[in-house]
Amino acid sequence: MQVPTFKLGDGSSIPAVGLGTWQSKPGEVAAAVNHALQSGYRHIDCAFAYGNEAEVGNGIKESGVPRSEIFITSKLWCTYHTKAEECIDDTLSKLGTDYLDLYLIHWPVALNPNGNDPKFPTRPDGSRDVVEDWDACTQTWEQMEALLKSGKTKAIGVSNWSIPKLEKLLKHAKVAPAANQIELHPYLPQMDMLEYCKSKNILLEAYSPLGSTDSPLLKDEDIKKVADKHSVETGTILISYQVARGVVVLPKSVTPARIEKNFKLVKLDDEDMKTLNELHKTKGKRFIKPNWPVSMEFADWH
Repeated sequence: MQVPTFKLGDGSSIPAVGLGTWQSKPGEVAAAVNHALQSGYRHIDCAFAYGNEAEVGNGIKESGVPRSEIFITSKLWCTYHTKAEECIDDTLSKLGTDYLDLYLIHWPVALNPNGNDPKFPTRPDGSRDVVEDWDACTQTWEQMEALLKSGKTKAIGVSNWSIPKLEKLLKHAKVAPAANQIELHPYLPQMDMLEYCKSKNILLEAYSPLGSTDSPLLKDEDIKKVADKHSVETGTILISYQVARGVVVLPKSVTPARIEKNFKLVKLDDEDMKTLNELHKTKGKRFIKPNWPVSMEFADWH
């Protein structure tokens, strides 16, 4: 089964499988990006906060694949909510390109841009140094719309946003978000979010589709049965599951063989989907749990 493309709200196409670059170690990510592109990938997902965009850019250059053939996503970090253009300019410089295909607000919370750390500033009590009088749904989004108008990105969206925050954003937005990138896998299928985003023409993207390091998903007996049925590994099933749901999926790897395997899909039948869709009822689990304040509404994630 070939990797399909999905449509964003503006009508542009996005490859359904992309290479994730979160937690890719220095000295490894350039080779991973190069190999992925040489293996047929045309979608690279990165972010300012990952700290490796210069290496991602080197990998893209080394691949020899024309920029026009690659869909590149990056993300606005929390300490740059008040100065979005500065963040995207840094990203564009490091990636070696003059535009992005998709730019996302990484988290719906602004952190102090002049705090004690450039990425994760804290207050004296150890809590995150949040800019309390800044509204990501209106003020940050206005800057994102300006970036869209400038041509520095072809589409804009969000990441890690709950339904209530999307509702608030949509009430004020002139341009609706093209995508919402969130944690998605059979233990956390977020059915309500999927239904909501489809109703609003917002494409969902899955990060951590295989779970975390030493994830129980890869060893899950129910998922393994589906994999054995198709004569593939569990990772292939987890990636194919998201594509079958109409969700863009972003598996991360720096291992050449794994990068290639992650780009292969199988067609799942109704029985397979039923098995995978019901796992969360007895094995529900969220792997990514940053210590944001409760007031940021992350408690209402589905």
